[in-house]
Amino acid sequence: MDISKLISRMTQYISEAVMRIFAPNDDAYPLIGVQPFTGDIYHGKTADNW
Repeated sequence: MDISKLISRMTQYISEAVMRIFAPNDDAYPLIGVQPFTGDIYHGKTADNW
């Protein structure tokens, strides 16, 4: 493989990663904020949990 093609591919690979990291978010999270935890709290293993 030609060295210029190798450098070109590496540059493209790195620039695509940087663009993806610093691009605006495209997440589809609802705009309602953080939700409180509603699950059961883990109390550890005890003899009566078996």
